[in-house]
Amino acid sequence: MHVLLLASAFNSLAQRVHAELRDHGHSVAVELELPEVSLTDAVRRHRPDLVLAPMLRTPVPAEVRAAHTCLVVHPGPVGDRGPASLDRAIQEQATRWGVTVLQAAEEMDAGPVWAHVDCPVPPVAKSDLYRGEIGDAALAAVLLAVHRFASGSHTPQPPSAGHARPALRQENRRIDWEADSTERVLRALRAADAQPGVRDELLGAEWFLHGGHLEDRLRGRPGELLATRAGAICRATVDGAVWIPELRAPRAPGLPAAPKLPATVALADRLPPLREHPAPLHTDPRRRTWSDIGYREEGQTGFLSFSFPGGAMSTAHCRRLLNAYRIACTRPTAVLVLGGGRDLFSHGMHLGVIEAAADPAEESLANANALYDLVEAVLTTTDRLVVSALGGNAAAGGAMLALAADEVWCRSGAVLNPHHRLMGLDGSAYGTHTLPRRVGTGVAERLTSEALPLSAEAAHRLGLVDRTIPCASQAFAAETARLAAGLAALPATSARIAEKKERRDRDEAERPLAAYREAELARLTQTFRDPHAPYHALRRAFVRKETPTATPPHLARTVPGRHTAPLPYRRKDGVEGMMEADTR
Repeated sequence: MHVLLLASAFNSLAQRVHAELRDHGHSVAVELELPEVSLTDAVRRHRPDLVLAPMLRTPVPAEVRAAHTCLVVHPGPVGDRGPASLDRAIQEQATRWGVTVLQAAEEMDAGPVWAHVDCPVPPVAKSDLYRGEIGDAALAAVLLAVHRFASGSHTPQPPSAGHARPALRQENRRIDWEADSTERVLRALRAADAQPGVRDELLGAEWFLHGGHLEDRLRGRPGELLATRAGAICRATVDGAVWIPELRAPRAPGLPAAPKLPATVALADRLPPLREHPAPLHTDPRRRTWSDIGYREEGQTGFLSFSFPGGAMSTAHCRRLLNAYRIACTRPTAVLVLGGGRDLFSHGMHLGVIEAAADPAEESLANANALYDLVEAVLTTTDRLVVSALGGNAAAGGAMLALAADEVWCRSGAVLNPHHRLMGLDGSAYGTHTLPRRVGTGVAERLTSEALPLSAEAAHRLGLVDRTIPCASQAFAAETARLAAGLAALPATSARIAEKKERRDRDEAERPLAAYREAELARLTQTFRDPHAPYHALRRAFVRKETPTATPPHLARTVPGRHTAPLPYRRKDGVEGMMEADTR
């Protein structure tokens, strides 16, 4: 079928739906819900067989509902209605939740039910849950609903009884540092981690707090700042303390939204002298304190885990991870696993920190060089096998970091965006070396020019990924550990390590890594230092969440499915036939 996605933003779920529908043979296009654009006219131009809204904040126009079957994805169980569904699930300590695919109706989330899939709710932040358990349930529900629609014989269930709950406002999220327990504070922070944050007063100014993690030892007066760690601040509660990684300043009148920044960067000169309280690199199972980088060993396998908010890696993030990587490489292991967490792997450079820098051009260059140093360290590791383990999405320079490893393992729900074009950049992080060596020059050029998301399975078929791991997010770390232990124990692994050294020497003789870096950085430097280069406007628009004026052409263009065959209800002259489901 030809499926048109309507979305308020091309977010992680919309990208995953786009990629997986193509994997199932459907052609797909996207139209964004924008203030100056008529969705009715846009749908009319596309003439889809089915309209699907994976993430839409406004009702589907009545004219579209009258002309097409329109299915809406709601991240809540049957009967749940209204926005902030996941926020409430976390705040109310739900242990099970679900995703419902409904037919669009005049009232939001109140139409007939086409599919529903439930899922567990682990104690994680909302964005992690959304990309993990909710994302898995949403894909299962979407594929079931699309299959039922394509059959032409399915009758959706009547609307379920329920009532719409209002949006959660900041007064419903407020933290009372003098009274709220650590557990209550963490729930409030996790329910608002990426958006909208929790509005609070700190050091004489208002901020939105983003993210929250437990601290098990530090204590102080409720609300007091106790320490810093890797850009985060530790704040005391009535019975403990929490780490808050990011802050965002409120939007000033007439100005665009401020970027989310590491807390210490955002506070800058407001921050009083506090002790930097680093977490030990080697993971201690007896501790429950937060760290964004950790290392542990199991037999002949080392695991270097990292988790940065939004997958963004600033200059400081890259340098700290490189230092941890070098330490891990001093250990007597045969296999080193990079990543392995349940959520995002990496999205490359930290555009928010770059945007907030006194000189964004020079900070862009510093961030790029720090990322190059990290990727080069992985590429030149010849005394062990390196595995990139992607429990979640990877994009841009973060995807190139993953591809630098000897093997790339992806959880089946991960989405890859191995390109930089949407930010106005022409490759980076040794991408001109790592991408062609895996898929060939032609496919590499197509992937970078199309700039479309790839499912883990599609990436596996292309050769970008060596193994897909079909498991729940919560099980990914254990499954990765089991597979890595098996790899380390294989008799052939020592031979592979020896061959790896020889291959690296041959590649270096043919074209040194320094030559790739020099060529890529020459183009990047020219872009960064050109104030009129599109990169600067694109970066600013992304970080400050500026609304585009139209759907980007690469999304609005219809992309064929990977196994598409002519459909019996499409006439050869292109005029659509009426499916039975459209007449009900």
